[in-house]
Amino acid sequence: MAVQSNDDHQQGVAKLAEAFAAEFGMGDFGRIMGLLHDKGKEQVEWQRYIQGVTGYNKEYAHVMSGPHHAYVGAIIAQRQYPQIAPLIAQSIAGHHRGLYDYCDYIEETKQEIPKDVTVDNALHYQFPYLPKLERFDLHHLVRILFSCLVDADSLDTEAFMEPEQAKLRGCHTSMPELLKMLETHLQELRANAPNTEVNNIRNYVQKQCTKESQREGGFYSLTVPTGGGKTLASVLWALHHAVKNHQQRIIIAIPYTSIIVQTASTLKRIFGEDNVLEHHSNVNPDNINDGKLRERLQLATENWDYPIIVTTNVQLFESLFSNKRSDSRKLHNIANSVIILDEVQTLPLGFYKPIVHTLDTLHRLFGISILFTTASQPILTGRIEGANPSASFDALASVREIIPAKAQLHDKLRRVKLTFMEESLTYDEIAIELAKHKRVLCIVNTRRDAKELYDRLPKEGICLHLSRMMCPAHVAATIQHIKEALKVESDEPIRVIATQLIEAGVDIDFPVVYRQEAGLDSILQAAGRCNREGKQEICTTYVFGLGKEHPLPPGFITQTNNARLNMGQQHDWFSPEAMTCYFRQLHSRIDNFDTKQMQELLYKPECEFEEAARQFRLIDDQTISVIINWNGNIELYQQLLSKGPSYFLMKKLAQYSVNIRERDLRNLQSIRAIEEPFENIYAITNPSFYKSDTGLSIDNQWLEETYII
Repeated sequence: MAVQSNDDHQQGVAKLAEAFAAEFGMGDFGRIMGLLHDKGKEQVEWQRYIQGVTGYNKEYAHVMSGPHHAYVGAIIAQRQYPQIAPLIAQSIAGHHRGLYDYCDYIEETKQEIPKDVTVDNALHYQFPYLPKLERFDLHHLVRILFSCLVDADSLDTEAFMEPEQAKLRGCHTSMPELLKMLETHLQELRANAPNTEVNNIRNYVQKQCTKESQREGGFYSLTVPTGGGKTLASVLWALHHAVKNHQQRIIIAIPYTSIIVQTASTLKRIFGEDNVLEHHSNVNPDNINDGKLRERLQLATENWDYPIIVTTNVQLFESLFSNKRSDSRKLHNIANSVIILDEVQTLPLGFYKPIVHTLDTLHRLFGISILFTTASQPILTGRIEGANPSASFDALASVREIIPAKAQLHDKLRRVKLTFMEESLTYDEIAIELAKHKRVLCIVNTRRDAKELYDRLPKEGICLHLSRMMCPAHVAATIQHIKEALKVESDEPIRVIATQLIEAGVDIDFPVVYRQEAGLDSILQAAGRCNREGKQEICTTYVFGLGKEHPLPPGFITQTNNARLNMGQQHDWFSPEAMTCYFRQLHSRIDNFDTKQMQELLYKPECEFEEAARQFRLIDDQTISVIINWNGNIELYQQLLSKGPSYFLMKKLAQYSVNIRERDLRNLQSIRAIEEPFENIYAITNPSFYKSDTGLSIDNQWLEETYII
């Protein structure tokens, strides 16, 4: 039996943690954490436990558990390195259970060092001068050092226990090579593209991105109207910038799964699946034929050791505020990278302050460049003014825009005009309006409104409904159906009723769009689905209200609509100036840009890591996922019943799941419509509950639209 001594393990972890932390100039901190993290395992009782449980020494097979050990290294760190202990001791103490709240950490480290642990005089290092830390820096510095330790700990253990699995990691294409692959792809696109105004603008955007990429690391924005090709242009900028500044990976964070799937698919075609990690809950492993590649991708989600990562805003930011070992493993691989925040205007304003401060920390301490991309650029610099002085805060010092104002892209790419319908309407009146058009898209704010309007439309030609009452696989199939139908020149009607899930990033093109009243950013996103390819001169997006049916739901959507209404009517709605005016109006309605009090929990030496992790949830999602019966997926459910849950099987079943409110779950349970084959895994296998056109039916109780993480 191969044996790895405790000292060998600590040396191995120290070497890896040192290399990880060296990316941001703190290699010695990583090495010390590695050397001390398992000092507590020197206890005789722990050694007896590990020898018994592994079968190495059957004399100790009766020892069922070992004594707690993580606190020992933390206490030694406090004594030997008091000047840096606030940065490393928490990580050592929590390297198994996660980072503590401060009082719990103090209690944990009040214990005595066991007498059978050798406290030798470890190497003393001359620590580098640390930059001045802002109040909001400390908790992130601790977290990323924690990440260095826990990933090193996991990887060293894996290398010893699962050497074949360990070989699946790494070996990716370099940034310069990826850049060549993208440039070759773009050259092929240009060679085959017609000489149109839109394509000329896309080429201009790419040239500007190449030019501006050669600057030093920092904050940049790419403000390009819909149809301007910002997705590939942003990746072009990021790769050039990474090569110039010797950065190691590109992380693309996106709010909507529809855009993630589309973006990741495009990038995989260019760079290959072995260079693009798609990390979100709706990834379908069935799309990857290579078994080893599937396993490699699964391993990569643990620590993001990939050159290009496409993920959700939720995954990125909640990991940055998590105290858990599993969530934190990836964080050190964010250092010395480029982050692209797509559709940045969707960042939730209740978390705006801690998110902006986080981005500031990531740049200053960890060498990260950040690119904000959108057609609707929010305010990210200067003083953010809220509804009261206590809500206001200082944002970023500066953000450099890649596209100069003189380019006037919003004017050159103008393909749509907005028409605001003055009178509020009923469902029937809107349905009559929609029926006048052969090809029309209508976007509403809630699932209930989508269902009500769809039920009133004449079912002639192609009439489709889209909402998150449909499972992801059903949504994807319906969007593909819409795209294919729109390609066909025909007089057959194509009418679609959808919630916001179709509003951003979905590449469809209707000659007429209707949008229920909302914030200006949402209205412009909807307008981006109208005359997208510029096949006609100017088309119209109509903005309507449903006041005759019901007022807008209270909360954020009403705030955004009121912000737009208070702008007045004298605007070029598509101009950057209008968007700045809109966000100032919106900010003035926000009482708190830090609704979960991250400042009180984390902006101090006595960090409350565990409580902050509980509170930092970008989506206050009180819903529960339920597997449904659609399109023959019941075979997957049978696999679940016979084999039990597994990583890949649950990923597959996520494609056939719908999120519902807890009260709806209880109601369905009361009529025995819900099955629970395993704890907290729910299913509705009766096909009568799932409609082929509108999805899951729960007695007309419809959820408000939420992002799906």
